[in-house]
Amino acid sequence: MSGRHEPVLLAETLAFLRNGPGLYLDATLGDGGHAEALLDAEPAARLLGCDRDAAALAGSGLRLARFGARVSLARATFRELPLAHREAGAELLAGALLDLGLSSRQIDDPARGMSFTTEGPLDLRMDPDRGAPASARLSALEPEALAEILREHGDLRDASRLARAIAAAARDGALATTRDLVGVLERAVGGRLHPRRLAQVFQALRIWINGEAEDLDAVLTWLPGVVRPGGVMVTIAYHSGEDRRIKQTCRTRPLVFPSRRRPPVPGERPPEGPWEVLNPRVVTPTHHEVARNPRARSARLRAFRRNAA
Repeated sequence: MSGRHEPVLLAETLAFLRNGPGLYLDATLGDGGHAEALLDAEPAARLLGCDRDAAALAGSGLRLARFGARVSLARATFRELPLAHREAGAELLAGALLDLGLSSRQIDDPARGMSFTTEGPLDLRMDPDRGAPASARLSALEPEALAEILREHGDLRDASRLARAIAAAARDGALATTRDLVGVLERAVGGRLHPRRLAQVFQALRIWINGEAEDLDAVLTWLPGVVRPGGVMVTIAYHSGEDRRIKQTCRTRPLVFPSRRRPPVPGERPPEGPWEVLNPRVVTPTHHEVARNPRARSARLRAFRRNAA
């Protein structure tokens, strides 16, 4: 297994996230790289670090131990963040970070089944203590539902063909490992698949298995109520669907007026949303960062400031 995960867009994240003293939330703590840099840069910052992965929390806990009482850790999915925040004292947040990517530890651990490049059980769970692995859940999924998952979370144009092949193999008990899945996909298309397409399939299944889309909706709904006026939120997405969800949910003004019973008056503007967009153009990694860390290639950073209530 490789060493620590290299935090993506670190300098850019800190440029937006640093917001003076107060409590910060790192909702996807991972190996703790962003959190460590923030705590070093902001001596009066405190951190609530959360992750659904117990192994990630254990590793980041060791990394952040030197900060002592400035750091609190909690094992939580996005939907469990309200409880973790209340148990930490419910202080309004100076800033929040959502880094939606996988860590290198998760990708490189064959037992997680996250990668098509290594042989391992077809698991795909970020928290191996909850739920059933992908190999079990796929056997109960209809091809039409699976095709929709591949389209929505993997942007796969031939989703229907791939879904039929995957579903048939799962029903036959022939989808136990990552290599089994690769073989099914390549037989379905009649040849070797480009690594990008394989990555799209694994990504789509991982997002579905972990309920990541629903989790993202939940945290984006919750955060405006717990970030203080002037507080900031930074998001790093690695999939166009996630980035689109963030952009649409956190736009400065909603698309519609709150009441559909009354048409808008000419010249009237919809009410302000809770967030001010800090970077109208999405921030992406430099060529230098991608060369150093190829897994950063698809990262897209957006930053927002909480409007006054």
